[in-house]
Amino acid sequence: MDNIRFILIVTFGMLVFMLYQAWQQDYGPKPPVATVEQPAVDHSKEDLPSAASATPSAPAATEGQAPAPAAAAAKTPESKAITVRTDVLALQIDLQGGSIQNLDLLAYPVEKPNTYVNSLRKMFGFSEAKTDLSPVRLFNSSQEKLFVAQSGLIAGSGSAAAADHHAPFTSGQETYTLAPGQDTLTVPLTWTDSKGLAVTKLYTFKRGSYEIKLDQKVANQSAAPWTGRQYSQLLRTPDIEKQGSMLAGGMRAYNGGVVYTQKEKYQKISFDDMAEDNLDATSQGGWAAFIQHYFASAWIPPADQENHFYTKALPDQRFVIGSYSPAVTVAPNSEATLTSRLFAGPKIQPVMEQIAPGLELTVDYSVLTFIGKPIYWLLNQIHNLFGNWGIAIIGVTLVIKALMFPLTQASFKSMAKMRKVQPRLKELQERFADDRPRFNQEMMALYKKEQVNPLGGCLPLLLQIPVFMCLYWVLGETVEFRQAPFALWIQDLSVMDPFYVLPLIMGVTMKIQQGLNPAPIDPVQAKVIKMFPIIFTIFFLFFPAGLVLYWVVNNTLSIFQQMYISKKIEQSA
Repeated sequence: MDNIRFILIVTFGMLVFMLYQAWQQDYGPKPPVATVEQPAVDHSKEDLPSAASATPSAPAATEGQAPAPAAAAAKTPESKAITVRTDVLALQIDLQGGSIQNLDLLAYPVEKPNTYVNSLRKMFGFSEAKTDLSPVRLFNSSQEKLFVAQSGLIAGSGSAAAADHHAPFTSGQETYTLAPGQDTLTVPLTWTDSKGLAVTKLYTFKRGSYEIKLDQKVANQSAAPWTGRQYSQLLRTPDIEKQGSMLAGGMRAYNGGVVYTQKEKYQKISFDDMAEDNLDATSQGGWAAFIQHYFASAWIPPADQENHFYTKALPDQRFVIGSYSPAVTVAPNSEATLTSRLFAGPKIQPVMEQIAPGLELTVDYSVLTFIGKPIYWLLNQIHNLFGNWGIAIIGVTLVIKALMFPLTQASFKSMAKMRKVQPRLKELQERFADDRPRFNQEMMALYKKEQVNPLGGCLPLLLQIPVFMCLYWVLGETVEFRQAPFALWIQDLSVMDPFYVLPLIMGVTMKIQQGLNPAPIDPVQAKVIKMFPIIFTIFFLFFPAGLVLYWVVNNTLSIFQQMYISKKIEQSA
């Protein structure tokens, strides 16, 4: 068996499958869009969690509450928003419910200008390429890209209605800014009713942090005890442009809901899943999130309490994911504070690991996470030393090459021996051209005599496939590689080479390496194999530049290693 032919065919098949998936996503038949029928009833507060599903004796969520607008995001004309700005976030808080909206990530522009490309354009008399330097907007109040973080209280049976995310709040300021030298910023919102119940929503922001703390303080000055629960949820409309965002190379990043519980751990819940059935799960701790390419938004309730997680599919393609707490009772003339945390930012694994257990799993390396996480860790360590992600990729390539050295050494020795016996194999093929069984028998005898293992080169080459796929996901999913420069024209390792230089170099190194391997005896197969460098070069044109860099370095090291081994075997002959 020609081992290099086998591995190339397997890899080629995987690449074809990846392209087929991308084609199906873009041009294949689309499933019918899941819709939720709207019965002819009042939809007031339909987006509130239904606490009645937790236990048979749990209070109804909306009992005794006044009607409200049908849609959570449908603003009343009087609705106002205050602005909040820290060193990393700029956002609005809607006073109609105290929901967070229009959240911008200041450190992450939509696009990054390629200074090298712009310099070349100027050199040849062209204007600079247009670049969208506005920050990435994670939460959005527009109906087309609706995405907001909501929170509030739901009253129990017999208790006065509390401040849910439709209630009108007041604020002492219209603008809150984290001043230089200031480490924390607090934003208080207040709500009161005529029966002596007051609620204060206190948002706390920290310098350099994408974690927002929420305290909901309930002050009961009425004559009766108040019972209720706090809830926190994310409401969004699937963004058609981002749903299943395509990575460079054809595969797609997951865009949808995620829930982490003690029992199920990390569980994806797509928009289609939400349309089919409502989630109803209880767990100690846990969190609920909507994730997308590079960024995540997650409500994290207290870890020391039992939380109930839910999803809802609302009319007009709106989806809700969130959790609510156990019921609490606030006695007359007393207070209680309910807390929760919101993460809204980039999926930086070391940061997310410190916020909540399992939150780093939102960086989705598919089924190869067990390999992807060590590779990411190694990349991170090398980057900490050199400060360049391109050098980190080269360093990881060297480490992987060193770890596989014994296997590749045996592989290249086997291929060198195969190359050595190639003329004798051709002679046998010509001699037994009409007797295939006899040819196979003589070929195996020759292998045995010369101690050649035709499968000896397969294992290290097969091991390259999962490493290649892991690096693909690591480069495509890890936000640190987004807009990360390497050198010269490579200003973003997460997207394809703008000048296709690396793919062309990869094709050349693949051709050189192919020349060092034994060619198939069959002339038809030999011609097909010769086409592989061209085919793979075309595929790699659309792969992330960082991944092509890995393959170029790996090929180059393999060429020198194989040349050295072949020379030693020829000298010992």
